[in-house]
Amino acid sequence: MEPITTQRELRAAILQLENKQSEDGKALKEQFHLAYNSVKPANIILDTLKDLGESSVIQDNFLNTTVGFGTGYLSKMIFQGVVNSPIKKLLGSVLMYGVTNLVTKNTEGIKLMASKIFKLFGSHSEEEVKEPENY
Repeated sequence: MEPITTQRELRAAILQLENKQSEDGKALKEQFHLAYNSVKPANIILDTLKDLGESSVIQDNFLNTTVGFGTGYLSKMIFQGVVNSPIKKLLGSVLMYGVTNLVTKNTEGIKLMASKIFKLFGSHSEEEVKEPENY
């Protein structure tokens, strides 16, 4: 920076520094508001839930648990039928609990078995669609 020798240069330098101070003050206020909003408990909880929702591991676990509960409930309904005896209700609840745990803990094996079954049925349907080449 050049040395200031006149009053005009001094005023210009003061105005320049005041403008810079004003801009820096605005930037500091914006940064403070961003920091303040990021440490609010509600925003911390929302950000955490958003991160959890985007996690593929949690989505897979949620899907596996949901399928487990669904199959458990379905097996209970099939077992109990329309009879409302207390013993059948108890056995249906035990069956539901067992099927739910079995499906939830062995999802990879069930997926593998299901994909093999689908491939088996898929290969037969493709062979039936193909026409003989020698006519």
